[in-house]
Amino acid sequence: MSNKRAKPGKRRKWRRNRCVIAISGAAVFILLICGIVSAILAGKQEEKKKKEKLLPQITIQTKLLTKNEYSRPGLPLKKVRGVVVHYTANPGTDAMSNRNYFNSLPKLNKRKKNKTYASSHFIIGLEGQIVQCIPLEEIAYASNERNEDTISIECCHPDKSGEFTSATYKALLELTSYLCIRFDLDEEDVIRHYDVTGKMCPLYFVKHEDEWNIFKEQINKLLR
Repeated sequence: MSNKRAKPGKRRKWRRNRCVIAISGAAVFILLICGIVSAILAGKQEEKKKKEKLLPQITIQTKLLTKNEYSRPGLPLKKVRGVVVHYTANPGTDAMSNRNYFNSLPKLNKRKKNKTYASSHFIIGLEGQIVQCIPLEEIAYASNERNEDTISIECCHPDKSGEFTSATYKALLELTSYLCIRFDLDEEDVIRHYDVTGKMCPLYFVKHEDEWNIFKEQINKLLR
């Protein structure tokens, strides 16, 4: 049995070679993981594009509110975790009149002791027209404690029942489905204002739970 020891120079070279091999192996592993992640993300993007093509073309009229503390504070919406459906509770009014109300709150609040804070990302009119009031990167004052992680949609309605016209319903279905695709949500992430605070909003969908469930089933079909 030999008692010879490796020379210091050889030992250092062997350790250096082993270190290089370890680093190279780690680098290959990291590159492999990065490649897998990139492929998954690319696949998701491709799937999202295919789904968007299946949806009808949505026409959105952009009429952003002027930045102000009562309806468009300009605060960032960092992560979208849901879409909240509302009704205007103002029978017979159209999308632009409700949009203009939000925009007028700074003036209206000058006369009030109790200030009103209200807005929505989108308002859908009686004929299905969609007006965008707030950028999707900003919060709206619509859904209380869920303002910070949801997109809000206000819907106009012709009478006190709160039931939407067929045109409003169709536009709501298409807009909600589009937002779900864009933000990687599903139908369970679509909620009512009622589900946040217990407020009777949107009234018709609160009083008719079966109709709300049908609406969510239709979203599910569009997303699949």
